[in-house]
Amino acid sequence: MVSKCENCPLRKRPIFDDMTKGEIAFMQSFKSGELQISAGTTLLMEGANSPQLFTALDGMGLRYKTLESGDRQVINFVMPGDFLGLQAGVMQEMQHSVEATSDMVLCVFDRKRLWELFRDQPGRAYDLTWLGAVEEHFLGESLAILGHMSGIARVSRALVRLYDRAEAVNLGKNYSMPLPYKQQDMADALGMSLVHTNKMLKKLREQRVATWRSGQLQIHDYKTLCKLAEVQQTEHPMVRPLL
Repeated sequence: MVSKCENCPLRKRPIFDDMTKGEIAFMQSFKSGELQISAGTTLLMEGANSPQLFTALDGMGLRYKTLESGDRQVINFVMPGDFLGLQAGVMQEMQHSVEATSDMVLCVFDRKRLWELFRDQPGRAYDLTWLGAVEEHFLGESLAILGHMSGIARVSRALVRLYDRAEAVNLGKNYSMPLPYKQQDMADALGMSLVHTNKMLKKLREQRVATWRSGQLQIHDYKTLCKLAEVQQTEHPMVRPLL
């Protein structure tokens, strides 16, 4: 059953900005339907010119680039509320691919109507700019991590950031969350070898800080994990727009 924008379960989460009735009505007209895909499905392909844009409503995935060697570089992890396909809408083709790592439900939008959003809904258009800026910030932070942080700090920060994002969209509770990724995905995202990533995860597990096993993350000591990650504990994550 297709969710109406006014009843969207994500809009109830405090992580997302409020929308006016007019904005909700526009998003309902902008939305062309919903799509359900299975784990392992490639939703958007690098180099392709997708006619659709998506918002992840449920489930998790990842963004990655394919290198000349054939290997892939994981760029980011996808969670509910993430907007997908903007690159194709602006640059005419995707610069990276998006794959579902669990079963997913996505809101579907017609890319041809993207410019109506800029013309008629300046607030929503600003939200797209905000999302693009945050993505740029994330990539800048990732480069800083790759250049200046130890292996244990990299892995710890990734787990903290993933849990905080999951908790904000009701995927994480009591310091537990689904984490349907491979250790190789984490290694790629952090610029580490699989062996080194495995060693760091084993160290966190043996010290009873965090355990990632069978697609589930359990954080035993969030305070210590934050300390290892060199981040401050926060009870109020940054409020963000939802499209």
